[in-house]
Amino acid sequence: MRKIPDFIYGTAWKEERTAALVELALENGFSAIDTANQRKHYFEEAVGQGLHAFLRKGTKRREDLFLQTKFTYLRGQDHRLPYDPKAAYSEQVAQSFASSLEHLGVNHIESYVLHGPFSGIGVSDEDREVWRAMETLHGAGKVSFLGVSNVNLEQLSELFSFAKVKPRFAQIRTYASRGWEKPLLDFCAQNDIRYQGFSLLTANRAELGSATVLGLARKYGKEPSQILFRFARQLGMIPLTGTSSAEHMRLDLDIDSFKLTDEELESLRGLSV
Repeated sequence: MRKIPDFIYGTAWKEERTAALVELALENGFSAIDTANQRKHYFEEAVGQGLHAFLRKGTKRREDLFLQTKFTYLRGQDHRLPYDPKAAYSEQVAQSFASSLEHLGVNHIESYVLHGPFSGIGVSDEDREVWRAMETLHGAGKVSFLGVSNVNLEQLSELFSFAKVKPRFAQIRTYASRGWEKPLLDFCAQNDIRYQGFSLLTANRAELGSATVLGLARKYGKEPSQILFRFARQLGMIPLTGTSSAEHMRLDLDIDSFKLTDEELESLRGLSV
């Protein structure tokens, strides 16, 4: 079983820079890459190009890396579809997954994620069919873990209750203004689900520039971004970053060199009040 990563490099909105940035992220120490078979926002084929450009250098093997991609419903796609939209949802999953394997040039995916439920309310019959199809991929040994993104607590709880193969990851856009998503984070902690926090910087720009964060950055000799990523880690999250800077990639990964105190964690939690 592959090791679950503690930091993930995200590839959304990179377009023609995708391959070079994936290669750069891997060169600078990332071992986990997040993408999706959703050409509207991701360039999954270029992720594969960057991956294999890195692997050809021989510094790491495919087995050392963690790949995560997603199945995206039609409403989240543009005209460049990875499946037949008239096919049954189970077949759409099979077609999208086969396309992802081809794009990435691999025969196995560490984490396969449902890229948001069919609607914003509850879990639908469509979601159940898609999840069963994802479970089939897991049962065939093609996927190590299953996950879901862009869910609320009600949806995650309902999905967890009917799933035969339980979601191992929940990828959530995380806001200080929503209490750092504490109810979702708590549910994940109680049910062996690893919470992946994304948009930690872009969704919390005011908090990033707050006196609390800036003061901790001065104390530890770190960047404000490192304080927020360390905070997320200590809350139990796996942070995602999508930086295009090699320097920031190295800084993002350098958050194990310090630890926030309980009092400092509380002061950062208080930013949501």
